[in-house]
Amino acid sequence: MNSTEIVKLQVNGEEKTCSSGYNLPQFLETMGLNPRLVAVEYNGEILHRQYWENTTLKTGDRLEIVTIVGGG
Repeated sequence: MNSTEIVKLQVNGEEKTCSSGYNLPQFLETMGLNPRLVAVEYNGEILHRQYWENTTLKTGDRLEIVTIVGGG
């Protein structure tokens, strides 16, 4: 029986964890965020939404997540 590896990453400057194999949208949902309403910087670069499904989180990754707010 395999134990699930825990991935440690930095999210907006705080250490967070998730199970190995999580992609970016899955992780955002575990944080209670709607993936359609956020922008993500991944390891120092803006990550375009088309790449999110194929981005598997790894220990040491750095995310900056910004919630998009409407209004004016």
